[in-house]
Amino acid sequence: MPTPPPDLRSLLASQGYIVVPSNLTPTTLAALRAISHNATTLSRAGKWPHIRTLPRQFPPWPSDPSLGIWGVQQLMNPALPGHELFTQTYFSAATIATVKQLLGPGCEDAQLVMELFNLLVAPDEDFELRWHRDDIPPSASAEEELERLRQPAWHAQWNLALHEDESLILVPGSHARARTEAERGAGPYDVLPGEIRVKLAPGEMAFYNNNILHRGAYRKDVERMTLHGSMGHVEGGALRARNVLQHGRGWIGRVDLGGLEGEERRRAEGMRDRLVALGSRFEETGFSQDD
Repeated sequence: MPTPPPDLRSLLASQGYIVVPSNLTPTTLAALRAISHNATTLSRAGKWPHIRTLPRQFPPWPSDPSLGIWGVQQLMNPALPGHELFTQTYFSAATIATVKQLLGPGCEDAQLVMELFNLLVAPDEDFELRWHRDDIPPSASAEEELERLRQPAWHAQWNLALHEDESLILVPGSHARARTEAERGAGPYDVLPGEIRVKLAPGEMAFYNNNILHRGAYRKDVERMTLHGSMGHVEGGALRARNVLQHGRGWIGRVDLGGLEGEERRRAEGMRDRLVALGSRFEETGFSQDD
């Protein structure tokens, strides 16, 4: 009998992360590398203001690239050259299918919400992110952590590597528990018991719970082009609003879906419109972390 496909939702629930293929063709992978290189070049030259700048870890980031960058924001913004392919990649059938499986039985197109799609690149200087959970501050008590971790995630988040990437460091299983005393007492870049590096080949995707204990370590001499995205569920509401809208909102309603057709385009239009509606409900969200 054929081997049944893996239960990705159960694997994500137990480990806090999974690695799956993106199903990108070699031609599309090459094209994504080309437009990602161009976006990075524009950003370093000060010609694209939506960037992640050194040495700041979390938004808001200054638009001045003079100290160096480590990411490019708003890949689906129609003002960015190459946005058409970035948008098609974000809304790909393969990604949608994986996200729907991770969000659980009964997840339908009408419940999906467009969220983020950004590019993580090799920094101008070696750079590391401290240990963190994306939407839980380090000051949270064990009880506060558990209260937040018990709530549904209402989203799926991923890294899609265009080159080999082992920048993501995490502690498997830490998305389901409070930090240990050793973790609370550790330095921001210390080696933690049980930590692993998530190794991705070109075209592989790592989906992970954004509140797993994780950090990043980026080297200036290692080529990096990793697409960092997320999709949400309408039930996320306020839980997702701050995490998403803190990255900027003015471009959302202008996302160009002209490269999509038929059912794919109708689904994408609904996802975009639901994010616009979320922004209307939550006009002031603040930021998830202090840098």
